Amino acid sequence: MRSKLRIVALVLLVVVLVVYLWPAPRVAFDEVYANVDPAVAASLQEFRQAHPPKIIKVDGASWEYISFGQGGQTILFLHGMTGAYDIWWRVMEELQSEYRVISVTYPAVDSLAEMSAGALAILDAEGVEEANIVGTSLGGYFAQYLVANHPDRVSRAVFSNTFPPNDLIKEKNGTIGALIPFLPEWLVIDVLRGSFVESIYPASGNDELTLAFLMELSYGRVSRAQVAGRYRCVVEKFTAPNPDALGIPVMIIEADNDPLVEAALREQLKETYPSAVIHTMSGVGHFPYLPLSSEYAQFLREFFITK
Repeated sequence: MRSKLRIVALVLLVVVLVVYLWPAPRVAFDEVYANVDPAVAASLQEFRQAHPPKIIKVDGASWEYISFGQGGQTILFLHGMTGAYDIWWRVMEELQSEYRVISVTYPAVDSLAEMSAGALAILDAEGVEEANIVGTSLGGYFAQYLVANHPDRVSRAVFSNTFPPNDLIKEKNGTIGALIPFLPEWLVIDVLRGSFVESIYPASGNDELTLAFLMELSYGRVSRAQVAGRYRCVVEKFTAPNPDALGIPVMIIEADNDPLVEAALREQLKETYPSAVIHTMSGVGHFPYLPLSSEYAQFLREFFITK
């Protein structure tokens, strides 16, 4: 009897381990981008070939980044929770003849201080003392942190599709956020994938590029550890900066139907930075720089040349 119980226990343990360790699926580029305009999909592949990422180690973490373009000013691009260095490719291509552009991918770090160490190390490695910063979602929150804690490195700042320091996100997502490190990786990624299809895609106006890029991230380009670390950074509190006192102009870009940044948080952001230039985009959801890259780049161009 005992031997049978041991066998049953062993079988159950194996089943649990198999379920827990089951790998996230991998899907080929052509399949993921099947519904995207072929010219746009090809331009992404060409961009990746032309600009392979550099790697820099900072406190044991490996940061991917790219740096190219020309001009006297530098723009540092900071993506959100589900992003990577090349999510900005269309905007960077629009601006590369006028600006030097740098874009990063966050490794699995757990605090805004660690994120700052990595981003600033990249600027140092590229010989950039001061940059214009464009951050979206988590990246927009991170950009506020950089303005607050490293204002000497920031010329101008853009807070896009983001939120100010708040309690609301943790109140609404604290339970699932705390569970992320303990859930099977495939389950964490599958939940993300579901949100892409059910909320982000419709809010984008059913933009196929937005859905394809996010789905590609979910097929092996983002890990549970990265998701967990990025969530911790999203809910980490800090004192919002006073850009006026620091002499740092700020622009806010928002969408009127952002499914991930609710209206209350969008209003809080504008109240926190009352002197900011504000652009409200209509019906484009959380990733407007993917389908409307030219319009988005023009907002940046006009803001960065304003005296």
